Amino acid sequence: MIVEYIRYKVEKDRRQEFIDAYIKASTQLNASEYCLAYEISECEEELGSFIVRIEWTSTDEHINGFRKSNVFPEFFTIVKPFFNDIQEMRHYKLTNINKRKYTP
Repeated sequence: MIVEYIRYKVEKDRRQEFIDAYIKASTQLNASEYCLAYEISECEEELGSFIVRIEWTSTDEHINGFRKSNVFPEFFTIVKPFFNDIQEMRHYKLTNINKRKYTP
């Protein structure tokens, strides 16, 4: 598994448009056999700063599987209006340093 992080800086008046776009684009992520999980977080201190976190089966399957699949064109069309708002888009390997505490 690999984790893709995409950092966006979206104009404050386009925040809801951005969220709505990813809600719509989630249909394509859900349809992809290469996408394991995803989440979007917004910075509390700086509204309009978002991190999209997507877990892929591998970098290769993200690039050569998902991006070449029949669901990618629609996904890209939906999120393309925010392409210039991307500050970082990279794939990261997990380390063995982690902890997750679940709360009710």
